[in-house]
This record gives sequence, structure tokens and C-alpha cells, in this order.
Amino acid sequence: MPVNATRFLRKMRGGAQAHLLATDAPGPAPFYVTKFTNNPQHRRILVNEWLGAHLLAALGIATPRVAVITVSPAFLAASPEVYLETGSARAPVPPGWHLGSQFPGDPLTEAVYDYLPDSLLPSVANYPDFLGVLVFDKWCGNADARQAIFLRRRLRDWLPQSDPSSPKKGFIAQMIDHGYLFDGPNWCYRDAPLQGFYPRPTLYAAVRSLDDFEPWLSRVRHCPESAIDDALRSLPTGWLDGDDDALSALLEQLLRRRNRVPGLLLDAIRARPNFFPSWRG
Repeated sequence: MPVNATRFLRKMRGGAQAHLLATDAPGPAPFYVTKFTNNPQHRRILVNEWLGAHLLAALGIATPRVAVITVSPAFLAASPEVYLETGSARAPVPPGWHLGSQFPGDPLTEAVYDYLPDSLLPSVANYPDFLGVLVFDKWCGNADARQAIFLRRRLRDWLPQSDPSSPKKGFIAQMIDHGYLFDGPNWCYRDAPLQGFYPRPTLYAAVRSLDDFEPWLSRVRHCPESAIDDALRSLPTGWLDGDDDALSALLEQLLRRRNRVPGLLLDAIRARPNFFPSWRG
């Protein structure tokens, strides 16, 4: 169900000009990084984000939850800070349904980092997710570098595989910004070998063979059509605006690509040999 935007907090970096908004969603984290339907990167970016978040969750890779954010005329009238910039002009945000990615906690009291030093990366509790998301990005034709955020939280609250009785805190990575899956607004698969990597070679330094990309290669290979169907059922149809047939063709091709992912990974590894000093093939 959609949730309602209630308060503007701040603008975020990035080409989509997302805004961090408070909402009336229940729970301890009712804050969402919101991308609007008329964002400068294209309306299809919202569809890509929605599909990416649902597919990553199906593969067991940590990513923020997504929600439909209702931006009402009353909220916009009370929030003059909410607008997009187009050159030297301001573009108003239209009322309606937009895309929200959940902020992990309260942005006023809980820190979220977009960088950790190399010495701390191996201590991230779900460190292997960076290998899993490279598999995912090759499958979905990500035409951008992989982005992630880091948070220090109680593990049992954020990672389903953690010991539910453990009070331990640790760093957790969440994969964010899936707007340039499927080559962004172009909705095609260019399969550029250099794209999709997280720009920190240390994450890949221990990889020796394709076996290190399990279980995610198997999860992609056996990913059921129902995982895509579940995402589509909750996707606002207004975000498509006549693109239904184009999206169907894109997703049919995505299913056919499942067995191609090992080859796409090998092409990527050959393109960045300095990222894989332990590679033995």
C-alpha cells in the first residue's frame, strides 16, 4: 500500500535529484529516499529501481525496501523545498505516486556511510553480497558502477541469516541505486564488461574462480518467473505510461539471460584483471 509523504528532510546527491522524505509508514524507519516520476533521468528509472529491489531480495542480497510514496498537493504546497532543477529553472514535482527506498533508521540520529576504508570492508557482516550483486548486475545489464551504503546496526534486526539471539552490532552493506539496470531508460542489454563493479578492488581480491560467485549464480539460474511476477503485481501502472509491451519484452529477455551470466562474468573479469589478482579460472 502507498504511504504518504509528511515532511521534507533534505535533497540527496545524484542525477535523479532524489529527496529524503518522512512518511506516515509504520515502524521505526518511516523515511524514504524518493525519486519522482519526472526526474531528469527518466520515468523508467522508477521501474528499474522497483524491479531491482524485488529481485535482489529474492536472491538474498541486502537492499533497502521500496515503497510507493504518495505526494499530495497539500504536502507540496507546504514544502517549497521540494522541486527539481532543470538548468537554471525549477521544475515542480507532480502530485501522485513516486518511488521510495527506505532509509535505514532515523537520519537525524543514526549514521549511514557511503564509504568505509579498505581495512574495515572485510568486517562488513554481509561482505559476500558484493560478489552476489556483481552476478546480479551482469544479469540485469547494469550500465553504471555499483553503489552501496554502510550502516552499523544490531545484526539480527537487519540480516535474516544472523543469529536471532545475538545482541552483536556490526557493519552491514545495502546495495542501492538500481536506476541504470537495463541500461537505464534505454531498456536494453549492452553488456559493457567494465560496468557493474563496486569501485573498490579489495572486494574482489580473493576471488579465484566462478565457484566463488556461488550461491548467487545458481540462484539466478533458477530464479523463477514468479519473482518477476510478484514485483510486477505491485508496480504502479502509471509509471509505465504505455511502456507495457516494452517492459514485457525486456523481462522475457531477462529470463532468457539466466544461463548467460557465467560468460558475462568471465568477460568482466578479463576486462579488469587488476581487480582479480588471485584469479585462477
